Amino acid sequence: MRKRRQFFKTALGAGMATLIPSTIMANTQENKSNINTIKPKALKRGDTIGLIAPGYAIKPEVLLEAKETLEKMGFSPFHTNRIHGNHGYFSNTDSERVADLNEMFANKKVDGILCARGGYGCTRIMHLIDYQLIRDNPKALIGFSDITALLNGIHQETGLVTFHGPVGSTINDPYSIEQLQNIVMKSKELPTIKNVEITDQEEYSKPEYNRHCINPGVVTGKLVGGSLTLVNALIGTPHEIDFTDAIVFLEDIEESPYRIDRMLTQLIHGNTFKKAAGFVFGVFKGCDTIPDPQSFTLRDVITDRIKPLGIPAVYGMSFGHIENNFTLPIGINAKFDTNRMTLQLLEKAVQ
Repeated sequence: MRKRRQFFKTALGAGMATLIPSTIMANTQENKSNINTIKPKALKRGDTIGLIAPGYAIKPEVLLEAKETLEKMGFSPFHTNRIHGNHGYFSNTDSERVADLNEMFANKKVDGILCARGGYGCTRIMHLIDYQLIRDNPKALIGFSDITALLNGIHQETGLVTFHGPVGSTINDPYSIEQLQNIVMKSKELPTIKNVEITDQEEYSKPEYNRHCINPGVVTGKLVGGSLTLVNALIGTPHEIDFTDAIVFLEDIEESPYRIDRMLTQLIHGNTFKKAAGFVFGVFKGCDTIPDPQSFTLRDVITDRIKPLGIPAVYGMSFGHIENNFTLPIGINAKFDTNRMTLQLLEKAVQ
């Protein structure tokens, strides 16, 4: 009972922070449209990467493996003691988790920030983030899954380009490492993001990996998106995404087809989803069902919801809760080709 009272006391305290006028308050939608894009500095070998857990707790052995991978990549990992916490299913209280995020941006010795893992909790701290601090100290922020909320919210509030890429618990495969390095470290050419070559025939034989074109076309637009569940969860909040003329990338995990249907339907009936330039669906791992004449498959649902929009769209590109992952820079303009299933960045994501 005491632990339960402490939980609600913490939650109430976090909620009261919204009543205090400060730079952490969200800008209005009108002001957001006037924010200039900020590109973080390119990462390089020897840089310090701050690890945070803004959602669920991370197991010590997983954190250790993430640190070892970063060291092999030539980086110096750093984290505070807050990452070791356990507050229910969170890594720590709302106030401690957001303090870790804010301090990583404020710390001049930290060059980039990698979320150690995903897991619910990011939407609870959005109103507590010091967006002016981030605007004044731009750094690469990397993660996916529930980190989607932070990536899109921070980009909206500050103009900072953020990175939908691996988290600490998934960064240890060569393809994901190469993709991350191509985007966040300096390169002479603008990278073309394309699917991984299939080597695991058994895994990729599952229907949720089936690559196919829904609507053909070649379009350009700003990259936005991430986890469908989190994109959907932002509806009605100050950080609801404006999809107008954007290339929207989406993925999810272990959601039944009817849930995918419900979330896409809500987005379609919203203000801007139908104004998108293109849709890039990753792998919706664990979201398909055993054939059932009284149900629909994942492909049935996505095709039914997206094809009538007539907007260029593909399914099955290499990102999501899978082993091999793209790194997609939110806020950067790209060219999307459905026939080639490629995303060509039209500008550098870092400076």
